[in-house]
Amino acid sequence: MIKHILHETNTLPCGLRIVCAPRRSQIVYCGIAVDAGTRDELSTESGMAHFTEHMTFKGTARRTARQIITRMESVGGDLNAYTGKEETVYYCTTLRPHLSRAVELLLDITLNSSYPQREMEREVEVVIDEIESYNDSPGELIYDDFEGLLFSGHPLGRNILGEAECLRQLRPADMKAFTNRLYRPERMVLFVYGDVDVGQVSRLAERYLQDFAAGSHQTVQRSAFVPPPSEESRHIISHRGTHQAHVMIGTRCFGAEDPRQLSLFMLNNMLGGPGMSSRLNMVLRERNGLVYTVESNLTNYTDTGVWSVYFGCDHKDVNRCLHLVLHELRRLADSPLSPRVIDAARRQLKGQIGISYDNAENVAIGMAKRFLHYGKTQTMEQLFARLDGLTAEQLWHTAQEVFAQENLLTLVYE
Repeated sequence: MIKHILHETNTLPCGLRIVCAPRRSQIVYCGIAVDAGTRDELSTESGMAHFTEHMTFKGTARRTARQIITRMESVGGDLNAYTGKEETVYYCTTLRPHLSRAVELLLDITLNSSYPQREMEREVEVVIDEIESYNDSPGELIYDDFEGLLFSGHPLGRNILGEAECLRQLRPADMKAFTNRLYRPERMVLFVYGDVDVGQVSRLAERYLQDFAAGSHQTVQRSAFVPPPSEESRHIISHRGTHQAHVMIGTRCFGAEDPRQLSLFMLNNMLGGPGMSSRLNMVLRERNGLVYTVESNLTNYTDTGVWSVYFGCDHKDVNRCLHLVLHELRRLADSPLSPRVIDAARRQLKGQIGISYDNAENVAIGMAKRFLHYGKTQTMEQLFARLDGLTAEQLWHTAQEVFAQENLLTLVYE
């Protein structure tokens, strides 16, 4: 058993990893993070990871869909899930006395789901309605289309929701093949954030995992990161007939463990973070009244990432807005930031991070994802120490590398 400051970890003989962090509260946040996402789908499985998430709640060898739904709700708990490009997470919030009930249910649905045909036929229409709803929201759809362009021909470029035509062809045998390949104890992390210790959680898990013997581990080869696509066009216009223009500009960037990622994290927050005082909000909205929403975003995968700016504006203002965005990027790339500016940016970012740690559910899921992919955790204090170590030269070199205009791709919905 290994202890990392405030986090305790353990690995069971079947390969299931467990990570626990203490929190003095009667509420416990727990879940199962599975190393299976859109990136792990075969070419014939578009949307399978997300559809599997839905179907995991539809019955196991010992429970019906209704029994799954009511198992935690009957004691006031909450059960939910989400699918990402590199993981699927099932999580539960409950009172501490009901932790055993939550752990047993989570292990049952992730390892023993039955995927009944009738439920699949019904649920696929729910997922397709979700896809159509998403298609009606250009401000959301453009993010997927942008990643599709950046990662063209690679599973990372796929829409998480998948394609209706492919989804309707899936059968229980297909889903069982997917989960037999990826939903295995050695590809999972059981996480708990609450007033419990790793020994207690380990004993609970072992009680419910007696059917999974040691030595059953299988290696699954994840689709490798691919070089950037050929640069046939760096400015793409998609005619959507939208009331306003939706615009994204950005590029591929670094994986989560790349040393340069932290510099880009701070630069991104300065440019278009949640604060109204962000540089892009000030220049596009406050000073010129050109947009209602402008934001910059940073998404890090295990071996690559996406940095982008999004805004919506009148069609006639697209070029002016792009000019102002590029001007702000050049300002960061042209010369190092002053110590005063860096100190202010660091102070703001630390405050935002500190407030975000008040959301216990997000803290629990963040801990799980980091441990799932990298085998380690990170406390807020450790993150603050890393931010304190950032230098003007590091920020400058990262800005020069990421914000170079020749590297940027622009997608416009008009």
